[in-house]
Amino acid sequence: MSQKPTLVFVPGAWHLPECWHKIVSAMEAQDFKCVPVALPTVFSNTEATFGDDVHAIQDAIKAETTQGRNVVVVVHSYGGAVGASALKGYTAKPKDKGTGRVIGFFMIATGFAVGGVTFLDALGGKPPPIWEANFETGLAPLTVDPRELFYHDLPEEEGKYWVDKIQPQSLKAFTTGAEYGYPGWKEVPVWYLATTEDRSHPTEVQQMFTQKARDEGGDITYREIASSHSPFLSKPHETSAILLEAIQAFTAYEG
Repeated sequence: MSQKPTLVFVPGAWHLPECWHKIVSAMEAQDFKCVPVALPTVFSNTEATFGDDVHAIQDAIKAETTQGRNVVVVVHSYGGAVGASALKGYTAKPKDKGTGRVIGFFMIATGFAVGGVTFLDALGGKPPPIWEANFETGLAPLTVDPRELFYHDLPEEEGKYWVDKIQPQSLKAFTTGAEYGYPGWKEVPVWYLATTEDRSHPTEVQQMFTQKARDEGGDITYREIASSHSPFLSKPHETSAILLEAIQAFTAYEG
């Protein structure tokens, strides 16, 4: 397909799709159609599950591929797990030339989904120090200052703005959905953008994730950016440039 792929953006936990606005603006200026996804588990609905998030992403993908457009899925943090799982059934070259498919997966500061386990299981069965599992409220509250965790390299006022945008996170995003977990990253070319000043995901952990994925057969191109956990906010120009480079590689590979 000669037209540019649609970019489907998946935020992380606690985050609204608005967090992608700088990258969306930059890519729309390059004539890309951009579709930021709102994850159901990020809207105070304690009944929303990992599977609900997967379905929301698949709905966005399907809306494009059924119109004959190829898709690049862009994910961040928790979005990497539901994003990869949502690729199931959308990566194979279709027999119908009027149908598109997912041609690339762009990952920012995230892990690589595995099948048959929940997000929490993949973490060893217990939350990391940055959040807790509150089974009484059904939420997964942060236990550290989100300003320091996510936005430490933003100007003070902008950092406060995004802290105020942090949303309650359904615990079921992390404790359900083993049946939905799927390593879709094995089926398409992947670009991984590691954040070297990240206070949530240490760089060495991101490097370890990437090497393990390569060892398991993943086609991974690795890049780094000197930023916090949120380079799409603190380094939007650099992030957009790397994303554009990745898209060019994905479309060239598609041929």
